[in-house]
Amino acid sequence: MSSTVQILLSLSIALLAGLLLSRLAKRVQLPAVTAYLVAGVLIGPFLLGRLGVPGIGIAKEQLEGFGIIADLALGFIAFSMGNEFRLAQLKKIGRQATIIGIFQAVFTTVVVDAALIGLHFLIPDQLPLPAAIVLGAVATATAPAATLMVVRQYKAKGPLTDILLPVVALDDAVGLVVFAVSFGVAKALGSGDVEILAIVLEPLLEVVLSLLLGFVMGVLFTFCEQFFHSRSKRMAMSVTFVMMTVALSGISFEVGGIHIGFSSLLSCMMLGTVFCNLCDVSEELMDRADRWTAPVLILFFVISGAELELSVFAQGAVVLTGVVYILARSVGKYFGAGISSRMTKCTPEIVKYLGITLLPQAGVALGMAIKAMELGEQGAIVRNITLFAVLVYELIGPFLTKIALTKAGDIKAEGKTSARGQDRH
Repeated sequence: MSSTVQILLSLSIALLAGLLLSRLAKRVQLPAVTAYLVAGVLIGPFLLGRLGVPGIGIAKEQLEGFGIIADLALGFIAFSMGNEFRLAQLKKIGRQATIIGIFQAVFTTVVVDAALIGLHFLIPDQLPLPAAIVLGAVATATAPAATLMVVRQYKAKGPLTDILLPVVALDDAVGLVVFAVSFGVAKALGSGDVEILAIVLEPLLEVVLSLLLGFVMGVLFTFCEQFFHSRSKRMAMSVTFVMMTVALSGISFEVGGIHIGFSSLLSCMMLGTVFCNLCDVSEELMDRADRWTAPVLILFFVISGAELELSVFAQGAVVLTGVVYILARSVGKYFGAGISSRMTKCTPEIVKYLGITLLPQAGVALGMAIKAMELGEQGAIVRNITLFAVLVYELIGPFLTKIALTKAGDIKAEGKTSARGQDRH
């Protein structure tokens, strides 16, 4: 069987498994994104994929070739998040979202660092101090993909949703800076030889240059869009510019010992922000792009589930540290969001439920964990604990997000009209 046939067969099996399991998830009131992740675990390398039979599961070596799907899906997710930064909306919640986004991220880092540094003194061999410090920074990241999928599936709308999406989007920028500083401190503790200039400049340059790239691409997108009038060609233009922005974000180089890189999430988010504020028909085009990307997002979550490494459960130290990390991060997110939303005079529903909606964690955190591998054995500890936490958070996080949005009144029990013309309740 040729490699092309195997890839197409694996992708079709992934889509089918995700879709079938989502029907089962609906019967037990679980979000579709949870079903996609579970489907990935079932057909992944640790279960059906281990059999090595084409058409039944996805083998580990096949996952490496699916990275482009993850990059593309995250690009479209970030592009959609840019829709939450319309100037008219920012005038209402911009100040609140900014304060909450920064405060809860820093607060979570402090709580997780305190808990893991305390655990370090109990098990210093299994949890070195540099690893504990880096994990505190990893805790800032929230998964925009899972949150956005829950919001879309249940058509959530209300005060909590309005402030949730900008806060989740801001997590990336704050998390990048916090992680870079913590990572620099960890390297200094490990080797005693690190350039402070690089620690300060690299994360700031990544944030600024990513936003600049997104701004330029957004202006070009808006300029090019006006030459096309048919809906199909405008949608194709949307896809073109998201793909191009993701591609350009992958460029990296060094200048004077300083690593220059871009964040595709920040770039695509700025692309969507600029386009939504400059183009008169942006809402229609964003809606059409969301529909086009539905199969890509399903594949992204199924593949993400397949990539979750169940072997981390076999390591006692990883499980113990992972449990402490999960509990501390949950406390940090919940109380950090609650305190800051109360400070900014948000509604009681936001104060009570916003922290719960910030629990899902995936792509950005895994990216940080991969970067942490530069620490050697200590980086491997960070990676394993992050994998453990992502597995737990991605399976229960979307469900908790749904509950929080429902309790806050943003998700309402309404009948849906299916494509078959029947009312679904």
